Amino acid sequence: MASGHGRPDRISRPTEATRVFTQVLHRRYAWYTLGLLCFIALMATLERMGWPRTWIGGTFLIGTVAVYAAIGLMSRTTDEAEYYVAGRRVPAIYNGMATAADWMSAASFIGTAGVLYLQGFAGLAYILGWTGGYCLVALLLAPYMRRLGFFTVPEFLGARYGGVLPRVVGVMAVVVVSFVYVVVQIYGVGLITSHLTGFSFEIGIFVGLGGVLVCSFLGGMRAVTWTQVAQYIVLIVAYLTPVFWLSINQTGSPFPLFSYGRQLEQVGLREQKLLDDPREALVRHQFAVRAEDARRKLADVPQAMVDDAETLSAHVRALQAADAPLARIQQAERRYLDRPRTVEEAEVRYRREAELSEERARPLGGMPRQAQAYPSRASATPATGAADAPTPPPPANHAAQRNFLALVLCLMLGTAAMPHVLTRYYTTPSATEARKSVGWSLFFIALLYLAAPALAVMVKYEVFTNLVGTPFDQLPGWIRRWSKLDSSLVSVEDINGDGLLQLAELKLAGDVIVLAAPEIGGLPLVVTYLVAAGGLAAALSTADGLLLTISNALSHDLYFGLVNPRAPAMRRVMLSKFLVLVIALLAAFIASMRLTDILQFVTAAFSLAASAFFPALVFGIFWGRANRIGATLGMLAGLGTCVAYMVVAHPLLRSFFGVTLPLEQARLLDVDAVAAGVFAVPVGALVLFVGSLLTAPPGAQQLALVERARNPDSESD
Repeated sequence: MASGHGRPDRISRPTEATRVFTQVLHRRYAWYTLGLLCFIALMATLERMGWPRTWIGGTFLIGTVAVYAAIGLMSRTTDEAEYYVAGRRVPAIYNGMATAADWMSAASFIGTAGVLYLQGFAGLAYILGWTGGYCLVALLLAPYMRRLGFFTVPEFLGARYGGVLPRVVGVMAVVVVSFVYVVVQIYGVGLITSHLTGFSFEIGIFVGLGGVLVCSFLGGMRAVTWTQVAQYIVLIVAYLTPVFWLSINQTGSPFPLFSYGRQLEQVGLREQKLLDDPREALVRHQFAVRAEDARRKLADVPQAMVDDAETLSAHVRALQAADAPLARIQQAERRYLDRPRTVEEAEVRYRREAELSEERARPLGGMPRQAQAYPSRASATPATGAADAPTPPPPANHAAQRNFLALVLCLMLGTAAMPHVLTRYYTTPSATEARKSVGWSLFFIALLYLAAPALAVMVKYEVFTNLVGTPFDQLPGWIRRWSKLDSSLVSVEDINGDGLLQLAELKLAGDVIVLAAPEIGGLPLVVTYLVAAGGLAAALSTADGLLLTISNALSHDLYFGLVNPRAPAMRRVMLSKFLVLVIALLAAFIASMRLTDILQFVTAAFSLAASAFFPALVFGIFWGRANRIGATLGMLAGLGTCVAYMVVAHPLLRSFFGVTLPLEQARLLDVDAVAAGVFAVPVGALVLFVGSLLTAPPGAQQLALVERARNPDSESD
């Protein structure tokens, strides 16, 4: 096998030992799957016997994490090849499952159906982009990079282009891209763990973090690989169970992909009724008034603070004088005590209130119609109270079409260049197995992605038909539990005082759609916690892979490759383990700041990966004239362009860096910040191309490496 320093593998055909190893894996994971199903059946039985929900949730958490920890302990290693690339002996089908688990992050498991619920079928950009990216991986990168037998992406860049700079820039980009991604995964770990156990969000992060560290810290890629196979089985069973169950309940069919079209039609009819409902129009109008009031406060923040303090104080006194219920008095007192105390705090709150109220003032709570491909600007117009006015057909929204295509492109290129994804294909025995592994990855990923649109439609059907219109005193308990965990995820407010829940009075964030789907659909409690355990498996598996990618880049590429090339393998592995711990704790600290909207942050990571790596990797394999200076300048130009566009066009970053340029002028062609890669990738590719032509060609060693990557004879499959 390859040493990890560019020597090609010499693996002829599957040996008897390889076949025996694969058969052993078949038996082990078959028994594991049977044990998982028995565990679920046991939890269902205990639920019927009256076990408390906290006991069931805690058992799901402890039971699944204990299995992952046991696999990590059994797979612990200090061998260099085992730690970095799992000994390069993972069969294609199991590497496909591990890759799918690595890929099914908190964003895919939690966010995909959520974005389809909130954005309608415009959210299909994520599914198209991510699955399309794997086609690029199979065609352009995985087999060629596997043939060279390296450990990491920066190592490939250093060997292909020569010199120190490409490898250093590669390490820097790997750390930036993967750290943004891992923070999101640990946020998902905290959200799911707190949902399972009832712990606070911050405690949930550090409890779930233990499950991440056991595998990546002890056994590296070897432990992570076999744990990810186990985690994939959990997450796919957890995701498909409510989809099939809801399909049977709503349509009588156990085949949701063929039957949810009926529910989509019903959702469309219900959407029209809600658009024409005068009570919904009244609620939207009241939110529009609230937004206007918040904008007025922003014109004179100090005076607005004084007025708010007097109003809240007077409200408390009025409730006390009227001998109101104690709960209402305490709620009013909390609002008074929670008022902003500085001008800066007040300005942030008023601006946030204005934005949220404007969103809630839009038809359907700001959501486009489910079957509408591109949400129009007209659909975002706040209600004016004209309940009887007919709804005009939405005009074409060319900006939305551009954003859809830009997002698909960024996700495709980002998937193909994502370091932790490419590293997975270094673990197969050969380039042929790497190509087969991509096919298996697509199959296992498609099982979830094909189910996500069906789940989004069926959850929306439940919300529109069974939840909207419910009296506030009869709302299901899951609303109270989620709003108590985080009011930005779920909240309700009877703004028109009629005692009935209107759609505009309900806020459901995309991050809870999948996790709350069983309770929204009235499924047994065991299904709720099974879904949570699946989400935890998805977040843990991706966090493991990302932590290893960062720590390996720093220990293997920076320390061993540049600082101390004579460092023994044991020292490099131990340094990587130490860095896993440090990076995990730092990411947990940042995640504890509650950076919500998982999908937005993940999308940004894909734009960063595409901008930094895609041109350098593809040119490095297919264009021998690409050289060190061109690649270095191209990676820096692509990454710099991407970051700069995000800073000037992303609302959160604009606020952080104090950008004053109007947003309309900052966005080129009105493209969102998360799709910055659509501009940055061409810039990086052009700079790489021109820079390479204007400088000396690469040396003979680099040209020989290109030839070896593209020549199948360099490895006998």
